[in-house]
Amino acid sequence: MKKTAILASVVAAFMFSAFTNTTTPSATIPATEVAAPAKAVAYKVEAAKSEVKWHAKKVTGEHMGNIKLKEGQILVDGNKPTGGTFVIDMNSITCTDIADKEYNGKLIGHLKNDDFFSVDKFPTSTFKITSLAPVKNAAAGKPNYTVKGDLTIKGITNPVEFPAVITVKNGAAAAKADVVVNRAKYDIRYGSTSFFDSLGDKAIDDNFTLSLNIAAKQ
Repeated sequence: MKKTAILASVVAAFMFSAFTNTTTPSATIPATEVAAPAKAVAYKVEAAKSEVKWHAKKVTGEHMGNIKLKEGQILVDGNKPTGGTFVIDMNSITCTDIADKEYNGKLIGHLKNDDFFSVDKFPTSTFKITSLAPVKNAAAGKPNYTVKGDLTIKGITNPVEFPAVITVKNGAAAAKADVVVNRAKYDIRYGSTSFFDSLGDKAIDDNFTLSLNIAAKQ
């Protein structure tokens, strides 16, 4: 029994030694240092210097106005834009084509209620850039990027794509674009022929345009 115990101890010591010898080398191999990828710099949107205009059409006419950016940023790597996010203050919507104060107020109230943007429930809309593709040989002042992103209105998100003029210089970024939005995709049904028949001259176009003129600073 004594010899058996001694033999067992020797075997156990051998196994322990073998086990520790196989694991030690990997623990002592120095880690290879990998340079961290360069991070894009966030240029903060200057809301007071930025402008967003809206333009909507209907059978009997059209309306237009302004709406404000609440906040946002354009991501820049070197002198190239790489992304961005923007938040629109839906409560700031105004109409610029109706001079009559009472009629103007009624239109804005209608746009804010549940027939259109449900501003009480959804006080902001957002846009997040998902890709930016440079336009080859773009002429000066003409769109030099194709922008793709996700636009969220009333809690509903859909992809949008549009051409834009984007410049980055001396710590400042600027972006200009016209974005056509199909309101039917965001369940904005009032006066829409996508949801109702026989609207006649009460029909309102599903598409409206947002004209962006955005300024941002490092």
